[in-house]
Amino acid sequence: MAKNKKQHIGLIFGGNSSEHDVSKRSAHNIFDAMDKDKYKVSLFLMTKSGYILGDQASARVFNGEPEDVVASEELAKVDRKNPLAPIINLSEVSNIDVFFPIIHGNLGEDGTIQGLLRLLQKPYVGTGVLGSAMSFDKDITKKILKLAQVRTTRYEVITPMTSEQFSYQQLSDELGKTLFVKPANQGSSVGIHKVENEADYLEGIRDAFRYDSKVLVEEAIEGPEELEISVLGNHHPIVSKVGAIRVPKTDAFYTYDNKFVDASHVEFDVPVDISDRLAEEITEMGLKTYQALGLKGMARIDYLVSQDGTPYVSEVNTLPGFTNISLYPQLFAASGISYTELIDRLIQLAIEEYERQSKILYDFKPLDPKDQIINQNK
Repeated sequence: MAKNKKQHIGLIFGGNSSEHDVSKRSAHNIFDAMDKDKYKVSLFLMTKSGYILGDQASARVFNGEPEDVVASEELAKVDRKNPLAPIINLSEVSNIDVFFPIIHGNLGEDGTIQGLLRLLQKPYVGTGVLGSAMSFDKDITKKILKLAQVRTTRYEVITPMTSEQFSYQQLSDELGKTLFVKPANQGSSVGIHKVENEADYLEGIRDAFRYDSKVLVEEAIEGPEELEISVLGNHHPIVSKVGAIRVPKTDAFYTYDNKFVDASHVEFDVPVDISDRLAEEITEMGLKTYQALGLKGMARIDYLVSQDGTPYVSEVNTLPGFTNISLYPQLFAASGISYTELIDRLIQLAIEEYERQSKILYDFKPLDPKDQIINQNK
């Protein structure tokens, strides 16, 4: 790349998930934080139906036009018989240097968009296909953490085929009176229920199955403190200071509404005043988690800390929020890395990881055409 040439960034946002509007907010903040002397930015909005719009149409939505109107106009131009129709508009812009996907949840955080960008042979910000997929599935995350000897809460997995095998009584005998029911593959507290009796349990299972065919029933940590760290890097990641989220005591947990609709009653303590011992343990658990799941670029790791000071890894987010109240950038700001510098580092990490992968050798062994003829004659 020529010296002083602006890097061309493809910012992909939106998505076919419950976090669609959250992603749009994140994209605005990332765009605003980018140093425009360093970067040229093209926008790609993934609609709620999973179709990617080109730069001009995406910019219209980005600048305030009603998304449904713009999407309807643009999708009317698409030949849906074309198998590449959902992504055809990516070809509207050429010479993208790095893609920055900030699609939270389904299609964006589960390895799907990462697989597409790998096929396009372009650097992209964040973790690869496998790490994204494992981290997005709460069941798989917990299985990997158990193998890595990282503490996490106990749970059972329920599917439509096994749901009749479990009752609230059986699960409460095993895991405790208070349980959390949550879809295995969802984010932002969507479909999560705190249950303490059979009726609430059955309703929680019914609702959770609306969002996934695999549901976790998880033990509750009594009166937990909710702590979070941000991680940045590839093979030598750094960890931010620890932050805390304090929700109103009248709320059962940190809900979607707390996060994105009305956060006025939620307190963010960044950095939080905790003991050196607890901070060190949380940092060590975070690095082990990052390594065990093969994460790259960035992640936010959430913890529940029991009243006796024992931390449990609660959730791993490989494309954390970048909204005005999101803790990922806040925690690094408190650790001395500004929002703009954070974006710079994430883009550079994407390039470094792409260059590393490009050096991996694949041994192509041609087959002798004569062997095929011999086999056909047998």
